[in-house]
Parts: sequence; C-alpha cells; structure tokens
Amino acid sequence: MSTSAAIERVHILGAGRMGQGIALAFAYAGLNVTMIDFKERDAQARVQFEKTARGEILRQLQSQVAFGRITDAQAAETIGRVLIVDRADARLNLAAAEIVFEAVPEVMQAKQTAFAWLCEHVSAQALIASTTSTFLVTELQRIVPHPQRLLNAHWLNPAHLMPLVEVSRSDLTAETAVQSVVQLLRRIGKVPVVCAPSAGYIVPRIQALAMNEAARMVEEGVASAEDIDIAIRTGFGLRFSVLGLLEFIDWGGCDILYYASHYLANQIDPRFLPAQIVSDNMREGRDGLRDARGFYDYAHVDVPAYLHRRLGEFGRLLDSSGLFPAFNAALKD
Repeated sequence: MSTSAAIERVHILGAGRMGQGIALAFAYAGLNVTMIDFKERDAQARVQFEKTARGEILRQLQSQVAFGRITDAQAAETIGRVLIVDRADARLNLAAAEIVFEAVPEVMQAKQTAFAWLCEHVSAQALIASTTSTFLVTELQRIVPHPQRLLNAHWLNPAHLMPLVEVSRSDLTAETAVQSVVQLLRRIGKVPVVCAPSAGYIVPRIQALAMNEAARMVEEGVASAEDIDIAIRTGFGLRFSVLGLLEFIDWGGCDILYYASHYLANQIDPRFLPAQIVSDNMREGRDGLRDARGFYDYAHVDVPAYLHRRLGEFGRLLDSSGLFPAFNAALKD
C-alpha cells in the first residue's frame, strides 16, 4: 500500500455531484485526478456529460475567483488536473492506481456492481475508500477481495469546501490503509477523524437529532422557524465551532448537563435523560475543568492558558462574523 506522500494521482469512481466535489478538492490542492463516469452512455451522451461535469467544476472555481481567493489562471490550472473518462478508458490506467474513492449512487446493487468491476482492474494493494453515508464498512468489506484495504471516507457537502472527512474503519481494516488515507486527506488540507463502523458516523448522527428537535419545536409552537435558525446560527453554532460538544460539557461542568437533562426529561420527554457516561462521570467526580478531569484529562494542562486560547479563538470568530460586542454600543445612535 502506498504512502500518502507518494500518491500523485487520485482515482474517483463515480462522476456525480459528490465525485465532482472530491475531484475538485484534490485538484485544487495540486494532485491529478481521474474521475471515472461509471454510467453506460452512448458516445454523444458521454461527450455531453463530460462537458456538463467539467462545467460544474469550473463554476465552483469561478466562484472562488469572484471571491478573490484564486486567479483565473489558478482556476484553469486546477481544472487542467482533472481527467474525466468512461469505463473503457479507465481500464487503461487502473492497474497503476494507488487509491480509488468510490462515489456511485447509494444503492447496494450499484455498489456491488461498481466494486466487482473495480476489483477486476486494480491491484490487490490499491486502497479503496467508499464515500457512502449509508452502508457500513463492514457491509462493503464482504463484497470485495482483500477487504483489509477498504474503508469508508465520508465527505460532507460541499466536499471541496468542508474540512471534515469522517474515516470509518472496521477491525479488519489494515492500520496502514487508515493512516495512508488520513495522511492523504491532511495533505490536501482536510481534517480527518476516525470512527468505528456505526450508522450515522459522527456528524450525521448528531445533526439528525438536532434537526428533528428543531422541527419538533416548530410543531409545538415554541418559536418560529426563523427564530430557531437565528438561535442556532448565533448561539449553538458559534460556540460549538470553537468548543466541541464534549469539551463544552467539561468547560461548563458535567453537573449542568446532568441536572438540565433530568429537568427536560421531566418537562418534555424521557428522550432528554442523560447518557449513562454522563451519570457515571457525575458519580465518579469527573465534572470537567473544575475537577481536572471529565471527558478530557486536564491534570497536565495549563488551564489558564487553555482558557485564554479558546476565548481568543471565539473572539476572532465573532470578529469575522461581525458579531463581537461593540464598545459603547448602547450610546450610539
């Protein structure tokens, strides 16, 4: 299996929206990309599809030109790194492919067909990363030879802009495969996290709960959709872009979450009862910063410096959002 530093060309199986976004992410970072249109088309339809796909990638690049982030020449350089091929042309170079990101539709039959075709043409050492948000890596490993080289790499939309990529592995996945993919993602400026084969990964699982709760509040007449979204953008979202959810529990104290959860469970629904680990932390005196232990261990952390750093990050976020409190704001007309 190749190290990430040796990889200069990335193959993407599937040329839809996700495949295009991933191709753009790698090409923008300086790597060459072969995007494989896996759908069978006649010659005319294939030419039209390639034109459309390339046009969509160029449209995204032109947006960055308009924002002043890159020049027209840099946009042209980026799209020049993207090669779009059909199955027949892809076969010519797949034997030398070091990594393939699979991005075909979220249907198991489509995955099985794509993997069967792919594994006929790549070497046993080629890394395979599925971008699926639906199927667990353990399910996909059952349908490929050499399953130790397969993992899931779940990109968030828009793939070329969102930093996070959730890498899901199983016990069967080779550690070298995980590290190679993680290092490759870091190399192009992404922020990979590794998780077990669990439905919903990390972000989709948390956001499904949050989005449904917001919808319930509209149903119940708690607030308007607009006010709920303002609250999320200027309260919930701002804080948790600086402090992670578990870090925030430690910051405020586990006891706050514990008692608030019981109150909400009593007033609204038992779904708000605290997680068992929260109750365990309360019982074991792991209350967070004040006890120097919680979800994190602060025994050897310079806590004043840590607090200062996080407050500085939050202040800069408020500055960039135009939301930092203005001095003497109440005295201005």
